[in-house]
Amino acid sequence: VNGQVEMAAAFERAGFDAYDVHMTDLLNGNTDLQQFVGLAACGGFSYGDVLGAGGGWAKSILFNNRLRDTFAAFFERPDTFSLGVCNGCQMLAQLRALIPGAGHWPSFLRNRSEQFEARLSQVEVLASPSILLRDMEGAWLPIAVAHGEGRVSYTDTADAEQAIPVMRYIEPDGRAASTYPANPNGSPDGLTGFTTTDGRATILMPHPERVFLSQQFSWLPADWHTSEGPWLKLFRNARDWLN
Repeated sequence: VNGQVEMAAAFERAGFDAYDVHMTDLLNGNTDLQQFVGLAACGGFSYGDVLGAGGGWAKSILFNNRLRDTFAAFFERPDTFSLGVCNGCQMLAQLRALIPGAGHWPSFLRNRSEQFEARLSQVEVLASPSILLRDMEGAWLPIAVAHGEGRVSYTDTADAEQAIPVMRYIEPDGRAASTYPANPNGSPDGLTGFTTTDGRATILMPHPERVFLSQQFSWLPADWHTSEGPWLKLFRNARDWLN
């Protein structure tokens, strides 16, 4: 992936020690997930995306019994949290069977535009049990998007009704974005993030780690007199939850 540096910087700013763990570290037994309390699956063209949206990454876990058991044990531990962003969102969505409370998560398919979409988009944070988005309900915020396969697709209608959304793209007036470009990928109701029933695992297509500092925004309100962007709260929420 290519989003690990920004992700580590955001978590470190929130008070974490961040470690860059490669899949080969886990495959070779050089690193054990049990030594960590948080797992962040970052964005950025895993396997060149030639095997589908996060597909190669997910299958490297699902088709290896030891890794499958390792990840399942991590997700089941009540003292852990997980965040998947963009390619990491797609990957964790395909691991839904291993993540408690994630059984109704959707998959993410090719954008309706049939092209890679990268811009600053506006989203609304929805009410949810996500520990990462605590006290952010109702916020309308700009956020970076950069994906070619972000369109939400459910296995069946029951999943659409029972999945727990945390975020949606919105029009300037706050309505759910249903048309391009406010909705960059064509997801129904503009939905672009989900969480588990207990809120410990959250997946997002947009990139909060790319806009956790105010200087990272291509535009920001004139009254933001701070070096910290509002998305830093997502990472601080994780630290507060652990405390």
